Amino acid sequence: MNEPGLVVARYRRHGLVEGSEGSRVLCQIKSRSLNPVVGDQVRWRLEADGKGIITVLLSRKSALMRIDNQGNPETVAANLSQLVVVLAPSPVPDWFLLDRYLGAAALAQLKSVVVFNKLDLAESPPDELADYRDLTDRICMTSAKQGEGLRELTACIADERSAMIGQSGVGKSSLINALLGDARQAVDDLSKKSDQGRHTTTTAVLFGLPEGGELIDSPGVRDFAPYIADSREVALAFKEIDRHSGDCRFDDCRHLAEPDCAVKAAVASGDITARRYESFKNLLELTESLQQNRR
Repeated sequence: MNEPGLVVARYRRHGLVEGSEGSRVLCQIKSRSLNPVVGDQVRWRLEADGKGIITVLLSRKSALMRIDNQGNPETVAANLSQLVVVLAPSPVPDWFLLDRYLGAAALAQLKSVVVFNKLDLAESPPDELADYRDLTDRICMTSAKQGEGLRELTACIADERSAMIGQSGVGKSSLINALLGDARQAVDDLSKKSDQGRHTTTTAVLFGLPEGGELIDSPGVRDFAPYIADSREVALAFKEIDRHSGDCRFDDCRHLAEPDCAVKAAVASGDITARRYESFKNLLELTESLQQNRR
């Protein structure tokens, strides 16, 4: 009999599924067309040999999408309510990458939190963070090493299913260890037991938080771009640009060389920062290039 379940880890041809009783079973995926990711609700069944099979992928309430190495859409995680982006003094923050993370959250209609970690290594937060006060739901300052800001961050994620993402080396694992405590080790041990040397995690892992809510640990990345099928929707990834675009003279304004462009006027007046506008143009160029290749 098929049972409902939640995918809490994904391997190449298998998924770790949490059943209604809370137990976790390593399941084979019935067909390649299903392709479940962490956060997906599925139906699965237990076979006579004790192994599980994922048989049905249920509809998603939300999906965090990115462009893969071939320029195709790839789902990173499903059924999220929030994206948590971690920065640090080292490696130096990539603000263009942050823009793309926040753009992906906006396109998926997710809440977003920006975390500046390793505060113990910085005399003060970078000035650029001030540009994001109105572009994200919350900015948290933390030091996983010293325990600073963890209570505030816990409150931000307690009632959400969040994916934590960021550049490699920003201290994401240390933050998750601090938030989860012993729960992290328990899940790691289970994943290693399920792995048995035959499976490789390719996406992310979902953890239940002691204070409530769920947190998906996404692998650190060097590059990320949200998948956007239609270049006319790129403005939706930039809240302040989307806000001004309704005042442009032309409904199909690309905000580049068109006359009476409200977005360009806002850049000139400083309502939109020049760097964010440059970030918009970069993503627009990438999206148009991929859109052209798909024709």
